[in-house]
Amino acid sequence: MSVYLWLNAVLYLGLAIWCMVLPERTSAALGYGLTGGSGRSEYLVVYGGLQIGLAAFFAACAARSDWHYVGVLLAVCLYVPIVLARAFSFVRYEGIGSVTIYTACLEVALMIWGIYLIRSVGAQNLTAS
Repeated sequence: MSVYLWLNAVLYLGLAIWCMVLPERTSAALGYGLTGGSGRSEYLVVYGGLQIGLAAFFAACAARSDWHYVGVLLAVCLYVPIVLARAFSFVRYEGIGSVTIYTACLEVALMIWGIYLIRSVGAQNLTAS
């Protein structure tokens, strides 16, 4: 469980840093147009600040075995609706770029892994490991 949680922490921190340091490049790769100060601010807040917060939470859960279950549960609660919304967007919109497709593949893998951990190990073993 800790490997899964540390991986999430590193991925979210890496994404946050990448988006905060190179917002124009990352937003363009994702298909966002940063217009005006409000748009730029919102992008940095969500793709920087929120992602750093998630990274910190996943790291805290990874570092404490009694928090493993909560961390994996949060990941599953995030990834299931993300994957569903992503699938809906793929059906609804044309011209989906490669960065979005790769991101979707990673999200599906993390969702499946998280569900596997929850289902196969169970809440008692997750908190004890």
